[in-house]
Amino acid sequence: MTDSPAAVSAPVAFIGLGRMGQPMAARLVAAGFTVRGADLSPEARDAFAARSGSAFATAAEAADGADVVITMLPDGAVVRDTLLGSGAAADRLRPGALVIDMSSCAPLDTRRLAADLAERGIALVDAPVCGGVKRAVDGSLAIMAGGAPEAVARARPLLERMGSSVFATGAVGSGHACKALNKSVSAAGLQAACEAVLVAERFGVDPAVLVDVLNASTGRNNSTELKMKPHILSGSFASGFAMALMAKDVGIAADLAADLGVNADGLARTATLWAEAAALLGRNADHTEIYRYLAARERPEAEE
Repeated sequence: MTDSPAAVSAPVAFIGLGRMGQPMAARLVAAGFTVRGADLSPEARDAFAARSGSAFATAAEAADGADVVITMLPDGAVVRDTLLGSGAAADRLRPGALVIDMSSCAPLDTRRLAADLAERGIALVDAPVCGGVKRAVDGSLAIMAGGAPEAVARARPLLERMGSSVFATGAVGSGHACKALNKSVSAAGLQAACEAVLVAERFGVDPAVLVDVLNASTGRNNSTELKMKPHILSGSFASGFAMALMAKDVGIAADLAADLGVNADGLARTATLWAEAAALLGRNADHTEIYRYLAARERPEAEE
């Protein structure tokens, strides 16, 4: 840890008390920060208030007089609207305030948001997370922080209460870029493992045996170790991370490559496949259900 809660004398506003935001904000309360939460959901507000945090229906109320506002929201458009649009949270911040955006957003949009906030004297650090709800609860998230060194240093005492690994990734927007690219690699690894299992099964190899081989060999990855047996071969499909979110993150990575003129055909194909799967299976499907989508393409009777 590099600092103490005393480093932030004014309240911290935490906008977005959903499945990830709720335990992350609770970690800050437990560390001694005064946290003013905001969420449209009355249930989310009540749950946070029960953790000894203050909860408000609007972002502007939560941000009133705050030195720092943390956003954990669905996408960049919502973040922008919350801060500079109808939410008007930026109007209520103290002069020289810091915004820490922990949502998953498009990196180039983040740069534009940072420029608009800078005109108001507000610094932005993009600090998305990886690790899921379980790691949000125990404070072991991986956090990628993009922004000016002094802004990242200012954010670090808060980030270190929510994550066990905080990476300074470079200029503003780089945290969001790293998050999306990490998800694209994760998605490709899961897709490859599922397809390998389908081929093995068609040939007569027990899928569980193939997974054991992969995990003892060079094909080992996060999906073969943590997802194939517990969530896919078991048929539970209950990892807790939505397919729609995976598709969104992979799409962000593919769009970034295209915007930068990088010929990343494999990434583009992965993004297309995940978008198709999310459209077919629905936004509430678990991301491990990509196996069901791939299996249905191979043998349509799998979905009957």
